[in-house]
Amino acid sequence: MRIVIIVEGETEMAFKPHLQIFLKTRLEKKMPKLVFHACNGRIPTDLKLRRVVENYLLATKDPVDAVIALTDVYTGTREFIDAQDAKQKMRQWVGKNPKFYPHVALHDFEAWLLPYWNEIQSLAGHNQKAPGSPEGVNHDKPPSYRIKEVFRIGSKGRGYIKTRDANRILAGKDLTVAAKACPEMKAFLNTILKLSGGETL
Repeated sequence: MRIVIIVEGETEMAFKPHLQIFLKTRLEKKMPKLVFHACNGRIPTDLKLRRVVENYLLATKDPVDAVIALTDVYTGTREFIDAQDAKQKMRQWVGKNPKFYPHVALHDFEAWLLPYWNEIQSLAGHNQKAPGSPEGVNHDKPPSYRIKEVFRIGSKGRGYIKTRDANRILAGKDLTVAAKACPEMKAFLNTILKLSGGETL
């Protein structure tokens, strides 16, 4: 099984090794090959997304079994109202394709880090209260802003750097903790598990 995952950029790339560790514990010999396609910004929209997806699925060299697109709901443009709207628009852009799976981080990828708030507090050096339901943190002050804020006011004296700190927050963590708190993350993980013939969460 070879799966391409289209992601926005740096934070999702930092997530990749932790995702692979999680999958290995559940898939053993069924482990898929994950190819992360980082866009270094928001993922393509409209026909551009369709072209990227079809280029992978129709390739004669290194064929792909499935393409997953993972976008933030918060893009800075308010293009997406909510998770359902984002997934629906990506399906419309790509067209009817049974090998394409749209997924979202609600409202941005850092929502999936919020369940590990104790670790965030420790790394930042501040005891600021957790912001509540991870996927309930909205457009007005998305999860990444909440994490940046606690790092800014923390005693460790350094700002939040996505690649460095996402990796440190997730190090040694059980992703099922975040999946229980974040239905959209659970759905994303379950798509990979199901495609690979594993048991879903």
